[in-house]
Amino acid sequence: MPDTSALASEAVRFQAVGKTFPTRPHPLRAVESVSFSVRRGEFVSILGPSGCGKSTLLMMAAGLETPTEGRLERGGVALEGPHRQTGVMFQDATLLPWLSVLDNVLFPAVIRHIPRAKVLDQAMRLIETVGLKGFEHSRPHELSGGMRQRAAICRALVLDPDLLLMDEPFSALDAITRDEMGDVLLDLWQHTHKSAIFVTHSIREAVLLADRVLVMSRRPATVAEELVVPFPRPRSPALADTAEFAALVAHLRGVIARSMAA
Repeated sequence: MPDTSALASEAVRFQAVGKTFPTRPHPLRAVESVSFSVRRGEFVSILGPSGCGKSTLLMMAAGLETPTEGRLERGGVALEGPHRQTGVMFQDATLLPWLSVLDNVLFPAVIRHIPRAKVLDQAMRLIETVGLKGFEHSRPHELSGGMRQRAAICRALVLDPDLLLMDEPFSALDAITRDEMGDVLLDLWQHTHKSAIFVTHSIREAVLLADRVLVMSRRPATVAEELVVPFPRPRSPALADTAEFAALVAHLRGVIARSMAA
């Protein structure tokens, strides 16, 4: 019998999950026998080379891609499509250009026919938390890239999901704005403690944000190393300036380099 208490404590579980795309002239093997779980309230970062299958893993967790092998579970139940309690952030903010910041944040409620009044307070709290107060009625073209991604974070969280999935959401930002957005996300997560999977190419970002880091191999992706981040919470961005942080980043950089060489 499965341990039901353990299953209840898990937001998502991958069990020997594989994914092959039926491309021509040969099938593309993207993911190979990946097994890991994310506990409720845990933040997991996924690192790996470009094109190794990180985003495919995330899209399977979102129910937007279907595994070709293995089993993917949400709370002990097989995941067979998009889950109502999952929020997703993509590489691009994907805001609707004709809507204001507030209406973009509220859009998930519109899709699910939830009355606006029921989630308006939550939307306004999130907008204030990420520093967009005063821009509620601005359109996306009036915002910087970082501000658009702040709005996208609010949209992903407005219906209070129990799992937040992020696919390199800051990759298109300049270095200064990217650091700023990492700080925003760190502060937001430390207030909400959502279960989260964060795909990134930034080792610094992965370590600062996560409780655990998974390093993926080259395609087809497997878990090359799993590392528990030893730094206590709450964390400050100043942690990234310490020797201990630099040593952990260097270790992960070495793991990635060896994985790519292999």
